[in-house]
Amino acid sequence: MKRIALISANNFTVPYIIFPIGISYISTYLNEKMPDWQTEVFDFNMGGYEELAAFCREGNFKYIGISVRNIDDTNYYEQISFMAHYHKIMQIVRENSSAVVLMGGSGFSIYPDILFEKLQPDWGIHGEGEENICRLITALEQNEDPYGIDGLVYKKPDGSLIINDHTQHITSLSLHVEPAIAHFYFEKSGMLNIQTKRGCPYHCIYCSYPIIEGHNVRLLDPVSVVDNIIELKETKGIDYLFFTDSVFNIHKEYNQELASRLIERKANIRWGAFFTPHNLTYQDLALFKEAGLKHIEWGTDSLCDSQLEKLNKSFRFSHIKEHSLNASKLGVFYAHFLLLGGYGETDLTLNETFERSKELRRTVYFPFIGLRIYPRTPFYDVAIKEGIITENNNLLQPVYYISKDITMETLQERAHATGQKWIFQGDESPELMARFRAKKKRGPLWEYLMY
Repeated sequence: MKRIALISANNFTVPYIIFPIGISYISTYLNEKMPDWQTEVFDFNMGGYEELAAFCREGNFKYIGISVRNIDDTNYYEQISFMAHYHKIMQIVRENSSAVVLMGGSGFSIYPDILFEKLQPDWGIHGEGEENICRLITALEQNEDPYGIDGLVYKKPDGSLIINDHTQHITSLSLHVEPAIAHFYFEKSGMLNIQTKRGCPYHCIYCSYPIIEGHNVRLLDPVSVVDNIIELKETKGIDYLFFTDSVFNIHKEYNQELASRLIERKANIRWGAFFTPHNLTYQDLALFKEAGLKHIEWGTDSLCDSQLEKLNKSFRFSHIKEHSLNASKLGVFYAHFLLLGGYGETDLTLNETFERSKELRRTVYFPFIGLRIYPRTPFYDVAIKEGIITENNNLLQPVYYISKDITMETLQERAHATGQKWIFQGDESPELMARFRAKKKRGPLWEYLMY
């Protein structure tokens, strides 16, 4: 049987270890659509460079796919790049295998041209990859022309780089996880991830999600999603899931159907998701709570209306407060993820955010400092226009926009003076999280940090 390897390159575990959902969906899809091939997964959270070398050397793989998740830690205070790690992986793969190397993943999708040049895979696929990797391998095996495949990244004989657009997307996905992998991640992180939809219709000025998944929202078949959830619980004991949709509450009717099906099927799971304080009602939240919702991670960014407008958010503080307090009434835990010191921020707008943080009852604030500038985002054009970066900066080394109109030296002090729980990057406590995990606590666990 011919063999395909998939490598999950991510080994970054702050604030906690992350289940490699992209690789898992692709592995499931390959097993379903290409049953004559054997697919094996190497996960850098479960092995290192020496194990990878042996895996490649002994595997006799014809194709090796590498998933590049993040380029750096997106932490203004640390700014750790992962590029050396990816170069090392490519070196090991090339030295220990003659396989055709394919590359994809969210990080690759943000920088397809640059990473193709830097890491030199044989082929790349940006954006959604399940169907396109099948089409690529089939075309190569049958000596057919692969050059029209959606999302394909490749070099022409003259050395010019071609990046194909995406014109087609899939709407039904299954997720099957090997028992040993499911057990490993559930014990280490207390949850597994799953998707219900792809794409993001919003236009936040800094965000790379539309680059990775596109603006067009695709709804995955809710029957299949619920079947997967029940299968994960019944066969592997997974009773906490996190929906990794860019924003869970994008599509009201779909979410109502999904929640209703979870209730009707007596799935009896707990779950969390990324929410926006927009396109939401108390009744929606009550239905989600009945369906198992336990944690909301609000993509809030700021509690100041003028800042929300600058970031091109679709809501204002009144919405943030309304939906937060509704979640409180229903007993759903919630945290707010903020961007402080970014575009247009001043000490006055910061102080407004700090003051208003007192109005949202018991919650946790996770602030990110500044705006990480990504190519092909609206803020990239602003950064070029204002001279923060030049067009020849490829942004692989992180560049952050920090407003000159804020007093950075007192920012954290002012936040903590509110009496609310603020956890800045670097304040995480892996040891504390490990103790909670040892006690079989499930989910993201930040509700235990409120005290």
